[in-house]
This record gives sequence, C-alpha cells and structure tokens, in this order.
Amino acid sequence: MASQPLMNTYARLSVAFERGEGAWLYDEKGNKFLDALSGLAVCGLGHAHPAVTRAISDQAAKLIHTSNLYTIPLQQQLADRLTQIADMDTAFFCNSGAEANEAAIKLARLYGHSRGVENPAIVVMGQSFHGRTLATLSATGNRKAQAGFEPLVSGFVRAPFNDVEAVKTIAGNNPNVVAVLVEPIQGEAGVRVPDDDYLERLRLLCDQNGWLLMLDEVQTGNGRTGSYFAYQQSGILPDVVTTAKGLGNGVPIGACLARGKAAHLLKPGHHGSTFGGNPLACAAALAVIDTLEKDNLMGRAAELGARMLDDFRTELDGADYIRDIRGKGMMLAIEMNQPCTELGVLAKVKGILLNVTGDGKVIRLLPPLTLSDTEASLIVGVVSKLIKIFAADESDGASA
Repeated sequence: MASQPLMNTYARLSVAFERGEGAWLYDEKGNKFLDALSGLAVCGLGHAHPAVTRAISDQAAKLIHTSNLYTIPLQQQLADRLTQIADMDTAFFCNSGAEANEAAIKLARLYGHSRGVENPAIVVMGQSFHGRTLATLSATGNRKAQAGFEPLVSGFVRAPFNDVEAVKTIAGNNPNVVAVLVEPIQGEAGVRVPDDDYLERLRLLCDQNGWLLMLDEVQTGNGRTGSYFAYQQSGILPDVVTTAKGLGNGVPIGACLARGKAAHLLKPGHHGSTFGGNPLACAAALAVIDTLEKDNLMGRAAELGARMLDDFRTELDGADYIRDIRGKGMMLAIEMNQPCTELGVLAKVKGILLNVTGDGKVIRLLPPLTLSDTEASLIVGVVSKLIKIFAADESDGASA
C-alpha cells in the first residue's frame, strides 16, 4: 500500500477542519478560522446553515436517490424555480460546474449541426476557467492548466477577455462559429471585471451572427455578485447559463439552463447524469434559493461587498505595491505588483482563509453572503495588515 494513498493533485495547507458555523471553521484542536473563501464560492450561506441542514436531514430520512429513469418531483420544483429566476425555459441538472459547462458545449454543437455547420466552433476567452474535464479544459484559457493533457478537444476559438472588437474579427473570419462562452466576471483569473457594456455588446454580436450567448455563472451565480445571476445587472438574457458552486451550499449540484432556440436541443439519449438532480441535492438547492430570497442576501452581498471594497481602498490608499482593488458583491480581489502566494499561508496563521490566484499576484476573497459587519471589518483589517507586512518584508529583502 502506498504511504500516501491520495493522488497528489492539491497543494494543501496544513490544517484539517472538523466543524463549521456560519463564516467560521474549527480545526481538530478547536482553533477557529474566519472563512473568507467559502469553500471556493460554494458555501454562500456559510457553514451548517440551519435551513440547509434541515432540508438535507429531512430528505435523507425519506429518499436520497432514485436515478433519472424516474420522475423526481423535487427536480421539477427546482427547475421551475431556477428557470423563473433566470428567465430561461429548461434546465438540465448535473453535479458540478464542469459538467454544467460540458452540457453547454454539447448544446452549442447540437445547435451548430442543426444549422448545417459540420465543424461548429465556440468562441472562448483568454484567462478563462470552465473546468477540468477534457472539453472544459480545452475551453479554458489557461495554458498552465492544459499542459500535459494534449491532444485537447478541438472546436474552440480564442479571443481576449473584455475585447468585443476581437470577437467581431473572429465573426468575419470564421464561418464555423456558433456560440460564445464567457464568464461575466473571471474568477480564477483574479476576479477580472469587464466593462459595464461588455455582455450587452456580446449579446448584440451574437444576435447579428445567429450565435448562442452562453454564460458561465458557476462562480458568479447564486447571489454572489449582488443579483441571483451576474448578467441580471446587464439588462440582457443569455441563451444558455450554467451554474453550480453556491447552488447546493456544499451539496454537489450543477445546472445548465437554456431558453429559446437552445432550450429543446437535447433529446433522450443525448446527455445524462447518474446523480444529477437527485432528491437530496435538489432539496438542498431549494433551501438555498428560499434562504437567498427570504433574507435578501443578494442585496446584502451588493451592499457589504461595495463597503468592503471601499474599506480596502482606504486601508491601502497610495500603496505602490498595489496594482488594483476590484470586485462586485462578495467577489473581491486585491492585485499586487509582485507574486504573493505566501499570503495564503500567512493569513491562515492569523485565522483568515483566503487564496491567491491570477498568476500568484491576486488575493481573492469570496466570503459567505451571510457575513456580519463585524466579520467583514475583521477580514479587511487583518488582510490589509498582512499585505502591508508582506510588502515591507519584500522591500527589505530586495534592498538587503
């Protein structure tokens, strides 16, 4: 037997948690940590939320799984709620964001073939992240994540993020394009927020060319940016939208929603998922939606996120080691002028959980939407102080 039976796929920090409550996690020794990462934007309601806990417990006592060979009433209820919220027509349920994006890619290809396009192509953006299956990895705009997994899946055409003119050029040069797949805000790339009219201009371009506009809201959805889906702040409707992460507050579930010409492309035998939309996952997701709406957590995310951004800008005003402070809702980033991966470890020592992404220069914060004012101030204060200490140490090291 191997001395370490887990495959070496994660650079884990040396801490193990045994319980959580709200925005806090507790390790095996009873030490507490303020979770400013929410399990990578998953636990939007915090840990052990009573409504989700009750929904899971009640459903587990009745029925966990049957398979999609049979009608699942809770799945129908969840589809009704999500399509109504998103102004979509149909839903397909799966287990993750990558699977939801796989479904979107398959929809685009079916759409292309229905129009007589033999080799349909999808425009994707540089620095994007759509998942780690072969198709979603191929769609991802991160060469480091793709390296070693060639040959990649063909059928993707790349454009810079937040550059509609580049997509227009592709439209004039590639008759095989049938869709655009884009994140409203790029999360893994470092919370890159595009121009306010970016999605609106992409929508117009897709309409002019008969393309599907497909939005990856795996990270931005479920209230994180201040509305249920980020595109709802842009005044447009996509043809396809995918989501996962915060939908189940930790119970694995993803969804691919579609409308209009994309809504009824999938037929029996085209696609499926053994666990997708089972009763347990749907019960959890319905509890999440109920709580987000009842407690107005979307509005709370918008208000508190804007306040935290302002506070970070005040704390770090004039610092020459800061390149940018940005975000929307509870999706925040502080970009430094130098790599700062050590800050993830330093923050953990001080009892704050965060991560560093965007080529190692972006501190990413994805706190739960249930964060209190006091907890928000604690995050801003501790993280700002750590950044200043780190920058001073780096400056001293460079001058030594």
